[in-house]
Amino acid sequence: MKVTSVKTHRITTKDQDILAILDRYIYTLKERSILVVASKIVSICEGSVVPIGKIAKERLVEQEADYFLPKQKSKYGITLTVKGNTLIPSAGIDESNGRGYYVLWPKDPQRSADRIREYLCKRFLRKHVGVVITDSKTTPLRWGTTGVAIAHSGFEALRDYIGKPDIFGRKITVTKTAVADGLAAAAVLAMGEGAEQTPLAVIEEVPFVKFQARNPTKKELEDLHIELEDDLYAPLLENAGWKPRKK
Repeated sequence: MKVTSVKTHRITTKDQDILAILDRYIYTLKERSILVVASKIVSICEGSVVPIGKIAKERLVEQEADYFLPKQKSKYGITLTVKGNTLIPSAGIDESNGRGYYVLWPKDPQRSADRIREYLCKRFLRKHVGVVITDSKTTPLRWGTTGVAIAHSGFEALRDYIGKPDIFGRKITVTKTAVADGLAAAAVLAMGEGAEQTPLAVIEEVPFVKFQARNPTKKELEDLHIELEDDLYAPLLENAGWKPRKK
């Protein structure tokens, strides 16, 4: 697998078209390659930002999260949330590289991923192109952030091993590889989290990825998510005391 980060200008609220940014910095794209886009620049271009000081961040987080734990429960004063079936701090809202704005998640990450994929296929006359929109998340009991896919298009996001034999012929019973999240993690590592100014990455040479010449179906997207009560970590999650989104 080859991951190449792409340097851009400093993207601010003056930028209002993510496709124009792609035109400016993505000169070519090979068949069976994947473009990774930081969710932050998608949000900035579509106006999913709030001026710092207009509303308290805690209140904004509680409005944007699907579920949240009040920041008073955190040693670090950070609101832990669930958004888009992802366990993530602060509903993904970030101030870094926001130039005076809180940057929210894109309004509809999946729609944005599908739109970008369709545009790239048309622009470069490609059949198989993947797109991943990423954010960063923390992992319980581990220091550091890793990339996570909040939307994908153009390839199968899961590789299902259930029912297949291992090297000794024993049937695998529970394992599915999170392909989209693995790609996101690799790309975000290359893109960086600070002042690198590389919110795009191109991933090539991925023989393990099963491409699709279409957007993911509703069922495929639903199959990526586990209901809380069915989750392996349900004993922890169900007893956390989550509060629903505040209107």
